[in-house]
Amino acid sequence: MARFPVTRWFALFVLLGLPQAAIILLARLAGALSDVSAWMIIGALLAVSALFAAWHTHAAWRVLRRTDEILGGAPRQSGEWDALTMIGELGATVERLRQTLLDEQGQVALHSTTADAILNALPDPVLLLDDGRNIARANFAARKFFGNDIIGNDLAVAMRHPAVLDAADAVLRGETGMASADLTLPVPDGRSFSLRVVALPASSEGSAAVLALHDLTALRKAEKMRADFVANASHELRTPLASLVGFIETLLGPARDDEAARIRFLGIMRDQAARMARLIQDLLSLSQIEMREHDRPSETIALAPLLRDAAAALEPQARAKQMPIRLVLDESLPPVRGARDELMQVFQNLIDNAIKYGRAETPVEIALRAVEADWLEVGVRDHGEGIPREHLPRLTERFYRVDSARSRDLGGTGLGLAIVKHIINRHRGRLVIESELGEGSSFMVRLPLPARSGLPAGPPVS
Repeated sequence: MARFPVTRWFALFVLLGLPQAAIILLARLAGALSDVSAWMIIGALLAVSALFAAWHTHAAWRVLRRTDEILGGAPRQSGEWDALTMIGELGATVERLRQTLLDEQGQVALHSTTADAILNALPDPVLLLDDGRNIARANFAARKFFGNDIIGNDLAVAMRHPAVLDAADAVLRGETGMASADLTLPVPDGRSFSLRVVALPASSEGSAAVLALHDLTALRKAEKMRADFVANASHELRTPLASLVGFIETLLGPARDDEAARIRFLGIMRDQAARMARLIQDLLSLSQIEMREHDRPSETIALAPLLRDAAAALEPQARAKQMPIRLVLDESLPPVRGARDELMQVFQNLIDNAIKYGRAETPVEIALRAVEADWLEVGVRDHGEGIPREHLPRLTERFYRVDSARSRDLGGTGLGLAIVKHIINRHRGRLVIESELGEGSSFMVRLPLPARSGLPAGPPVS
């Protein structure tokens, strides 16, 4: 008690006691009280004032000492309690405490906002579950996938898959801290997910577990495409190899001395070997194009001369089927950014297909024109049997054929349109396919002008 603020106590005692003592003395002088009564009342009032001043001062002293300890201040000396600073000190302390509380509330709000931003930035659906298996929070990807009205509903409303519910229940019951499962949702478009449910600490307000879904659809499709590609490539190579082996064994055996058979078999073997060579060449071309598909070409090329060269190279094949190649080329159109050899491969492939699948004595029509404001279009049209509409979306898949037997008879490898698609992708273009049964098919290649592709124009390479 050595540092007890005696000065403050004395000032408060005087302020409270002296006015009351003065009133009693005035009453004595007026004859309303006797001397004994006056002095007894004055003594009692002064004693009460002294006790009240001591209690009030001590309480305030303890409060301020405690706030100094909380706020890290040094202990007060008795000389610091002068001149009615107590109320000011208490007010300042209260203000500091209020500001500290506001800062803490701001930090909590900032943390909550940051957590929401992080959740919404995640590309996969994430759900926060309470201990009753209800959805407490959902990120943007989850609301987009399940709908905006899932908050507050049971998890079963969003996902009724037994593996999901079993994993969530196991974590929420405390049987395990983490559960995972793989699932496939057949609707709307058959998607595959890897699911993980992780328990949250007990301090996580309103949430007991987090459920995260990782979309494996693209990965599964890529795995299936690779498996199909290997199977198809093996099948395409196995057939001509089996023919070669069979004819070689025949020539070494029964047909050893048969000149006519040897000549016929060697011709067939040559055709099968050429078929394998075309297939291997197409596989190598496709692999090379895929490796540089994300690099834009650097050349600038005029399409009209290129199309004339492509048509001239295939003129003998068209003449053999009496199919005239008709060119309608707008010579005034500007050049495009492109790799000459790759675009030549695209248009030769499309013209070759038009000759193969078009009817004999019907024309193959090639047109170069502008579409919209900043695209050029090259259209190749045949007058063949046409392609059923259900096959159109899959024509650019590797080894996909509408009529496998006819395609192999015509020398196709099943990779031509896949190569076309990847080359057009590299040029940031589009491939549009239209077909009517009995009328023929049109393949339109749309390429952006330099202004559309974001590249400067340069001198054309014809």
